Amino acid sequence: MVAATCLCRQGIDVILLEALPGCARDLRASTFHPPTLEMLAELGVADAMIEQGLISPVYQYRERQSPDFFAFDLTELSDMTEFPYRLQCEQYKLTRHLSEILSVEPRAKLLFSHRAMRFEQDDGGVTVYAETPRSSENFRADYVIAADGANSIIRNLAQIEFEGFTYPEKFVTLSTHYPLEKHYEGLVNVNYIADPDGWVLLLRTPAVWRVLVPAADSHGDAYLRSDTFKDRVFQGLTGTRDGIKTEHRTIYPVHQRVARTYRMRRMLLAGDAAHLNNPLGGFGMNSGIHDAWNLAEKLVAILGNDADDSLLDLYDKQRRTITRDFIQTQSIKNKEMMEQSGEEGLRQRRVEMRRIHDDDRLRREYLLAQALFTSLGDASRIS
Repeated sequence: MVAATCLCRQGIDVILLEALPGCARDLRASTFHPPTLEMLAELGVADAMIEQGLISPVYQYRERQSPDFFAFDLTELSDMTEFPYRLQCEQYKLTRHLSEILSVEPRAKLLFSHRAMRFEQDDGGVTVYAETPRSSENFRADYVIAADGANSIIRNLAQIEFEGFTYPEKFVTLSTHYPLEKHYEGLVNVNYIADPDGWVLLLRTPAVWRVLVPAADSHGDAYLRSDTFKDRVFQGLTGTRDGIKTEHRTIYPVHQRVARTYRMRRMLLAGDAAHLNNPLGGFGMNSGIHDAWNLAEKLVAILGNDADDSLLDLYDKQRRTITRDFIQTQSIKNKEMMEQSGEEGLRQRRVEMRRIHDDDRLRREYLLAQALFTSLGDASRIS
């Protein structure tokens, strides 16, 4: 949706094929970082997202058994961005808003219930073959952006290796209207909580608290969706044995993977089709939007005859390098920091957090990195 909107705004005709009959309303990503909000502002949609979200300048690192915590405040970056905060807002709100824009955009053709099944390339363009509930159709284009998710059909057809690994545990998300904040003094909208018995991430969205916990792969999905598991998680968080009601319970495997290449001639990968990482840090959706932004700029230059399509090799080099060297490395580090167990592990975590938090230079560097400003700056220097 972001790539299509960027291209239309620059005078490029686009066809967007979506397998589902409409924009999914699901609990996927919910954190927008400052540079992503800057991009959305250029598209004229940031204000609409902010109206529907929660402005969250502060995020915290806590320990479940201690009242002490470390708070990091993005307003320290007010000198370099109009949006010195995370915006907690569900991903589906962005896709729905952009779909409304594209539905009346004369340069866009937005086609739901169209699943891309295969493609063929030649020197003049790409033909994409899609299935609908009633027929098969084909479409001709100069270039194809495959943003068709973690199980990308296009990436698999192109036989592009998806290098990396899958974690041995699953992640479980429980969402609830229950006021978790009454059990933690000073709780904010984004909270990373370490504990020897298992870390937890508490994220506030406009509608619910989202509780993310790891679970051993040996546990069957039926147990992880059960009230027994749910009650154990909330008892650990709140100390109460009262049955806390949940709105959603979601289980998913967690991957750290990067495609061997983001480009195969006229076919480009972006978003989850190109890379996957664990959700600690909120990098997945944001880095996907950064892919789209980078790629759209290059396609505009190529289709406007201001550059030849070797510029797409630079897209592959910039975004794949940043994904591998920063996004993957930092998200793995974030997870390892949360997983430190035992009193010695927690002590080391406290020492490291205090070292960063109490040093003005280190704290700013940390804020810039976690907000993805560092990765964008590094990408722009790759040539």
